Amino acid sequence: MGYYPRIRELREDHDMTQRQVAAHLQMPQPQYFRYEQGYRDIPTDILIALAELYKTSTDYILGLTNNPKPYKK
Repeated sequence: MGYYPRIRELREDHDMTQRQVAAHLQMPQPQYFRYEQGYRDIPTDILIALAELYKTSTDYILGLTNNPKPYKK
């Protein structure tokens, strides 16, 4: 399983609760909790939705870059 510490950091930086993020993603809060804790890998569609929510890149969420700015389309 993966570990995604940045999704917690991003959530807290945006003053959101797990319940709020889960509602945005249209999933139960315990399911989102499992992604944040690394108990489950994040599906691609959820990863993209998180990047859009936080206005960052999927690479930043995955820890592949330290630049939080999203890529230009």
